[in-house]
Amino acid sequence: MALKDILPGRLGFGTAPLGNMFRAIPEEEAQATVNAAWNDGIRYFDNAPFYGAGLAEIRMGEALAGRPRDDYVLSTKVGRLVLDEVEDVAARDQGEKGDVFKHGLPNRIVNDYSADATLRSIEDSLKRLNTDHVEIVWVHDVAQDFYGDEWLGVFESARKGAFTALDRLRDEGVIKAWGLGVNRVEPIELLLGLEGHRPDGFLLAGRYTLLDHGRALQRVMPAVAERGLGIVVGGPYSSGALVGGPNFEYAPATPAILAKVARIKGIADRHGVSMKAAGLQFALANPAVAAVIPGASRPDRITEDRAALEEAVPADFWRDLRAAGLVDPAAPLPVAD
Repeated sequence: MALKDILPGRLGFGTAPLGNMFRAIPEEEAQATVNAAWNDGIRYFDNAPFYGAGLAEIRMGEALAGRPRDDYVLSTKVGRLVLDEVEDVAARDQGEKGDVFKHGLPNRIVNDYSADATLRSIEDSLKRLNTDHVEIVWVHDVAQDFYGDEWLGVFESARKGAFTALDRLRDEGVIKAWGLGVNRVEPIELLLGLEGHRPDGFLLAGRYTLLDHGRALQRVMPAVAERGLGIVVGGPYSSGALVGGPNFEYAPATPAILAKVARIKGIADRHGVSMKAAGLQFALANPAVAAVIPGASRPDRITEDRAALEEAVPADFWRDLRAAGLVDPAAPLPVAD
């Protein structure tokens, strides 16, 4: 089943911030943010055990308790098990993500992409999410940004284990779709070239944004669209850098990134366009994109995202971005140029 047929809208909710990403979020603030998303009409919520060592899923389960289960879609991720053991969070290996979840729960996290671990991970997520099923499962972070030079070996472990298990769960109707949830395009390329596995789509974070989209555009978006699959774009604001935040790719933004943001903002200001509108609408203009899932930890961010999605952006804005060389010449834009 195509992702666009599963997802209830083009704007979803990424729950990484609910895992105390970068800061300790008060419980009432986390719950209010999910309630704001629900009241706004958002019905797709993407989760992962990795987000705060289970904290984001626990909070999501509490926030959605009592909501009609047929009214919303959940995705979660496999590849990491959260154990009932205390671990030094500061010493936790988080790859390129550094210590972004240092304020999360102190539970130990174990990386395991075997079939058995995949089934256990889903079962554990169901308990934390307080539900009896999820619609979509992503295989999490099987890429170089987390595993370095060993990533191909980890991918092979997932191929033999998680991919096979998820093919079976999808074919049996236990889940509706599966794919990769990654921050790099190489694993998607590799899986698309494999025989014997049939992913339904991908969650690609940070790689199809106004600040960074060339490689994804050239190497995976056309193949995904041709096969009738879909991409969920995570991190459409590039860890916040696009909208004035200090971080890009889970680390302080470089001078080159800040300069690019300033150039885009200069054109946006000239046309009266918000940077959030530019980021969301750019991503959604690609026919391979099924949805975008900006993260949020404050209720007012939900209102901003909805307004950005519906904001009227003049065609001249996109043309000026193109003329300034700030978008790839082949990138689809919301208006023809």
